[in-house]
Amino acid sequence: MSSARIVRDVNARKVRMRVIEAGAGRPLLLIHGFLVSHLEYDRIIDPLAEHFRVIALDLPGFGESEKPPPTRYPYGIEAFAEAVADVIAAMELGRVSVLGHSMGGAVALTLAAEHPELVEKLVVADALVYPFPLDFKARLPLLPVVGPFIFKQLYGRSMFRAYFRENVYKPGFALALDRIDAYYDRFNTPAARESAYAVLRSMLDTRPVVARIPRVSAPTLVIWGRDDKMFRPALGQRLARELPSARLELFDTGHAPNEEQPEQFAATVTEFLQG
Repeated sequence: MSSARIVRDVNARKVRMRVIEAGAGRPLLLIHGFLVSHLEYDRIIDPLAEHFRVIALDLPGFGESEKPPPTRYPYGIEAFAEAVADVIAAMELGRVSVLGHSMGGAVALTLAAEHPELVEKLVVADALVYPFPLDFKARLPLLPVVGPFIFKQLYGRSMFRAYFRENVYKPGFALALDRIDAYYDRFNTPAARESAYAVLRSMLDTRPVVARIPRVSAPTLVIWGRDDKMFRPALGQRLARELPSARLELFDTGHAPNEEQPEQFAATVTEFLQG
């Protein structure tokens, strides 16, 4: 049975953020990864909403949220964490559980470290935390002069699809092209590309996230795909070791267990948050 979903906009740091709500009960906030939006949680919102008040948001610059120019908004993990804190305050949620995937995992960890009074429990999936190797294609947008042009002008639909096929999902996973195309359509405007490029540059230095790990006091579930090609499982094992209170669950997936095994993912998250 699908839950009724409420769509609303919330102002955070003078930026309009799109928020999707479903269910009732203790609040659970979902934070998405890079180049996507709340849509990456589409298949787990309903099962989670059977137990929680689920709030899935689009970070500034992504999805249906406002995309201010980088001259007006300091795109990066810290700014995103403060925007999420503003959403929690604006919606009067009190203490929340937080689930973050990939880049959203870095945002969730930063929020938990900076605002421990807001975060009751934490789930991070294949989180951006430690330095990670970049393949040739991933390094192209970072080249001087031509890099921004490649990212903002040449990065087309077929390249976008190939990125998800080759980097995000486990080989053999049935690609939901309509979902990937929906991500692309929201990325494919000058403002969205400008925002995403600023975020890409900001994510290269993960040292601030690493430095905050010892300050995360919330009980944490670390979920990782065994076949994650971007952030290898050893990084998940390291994160679970270095967090003060964490356990690790490995999934037979690539970088996106929430999309590749949504039923198992939702059940594992529910069990942890209710335990």
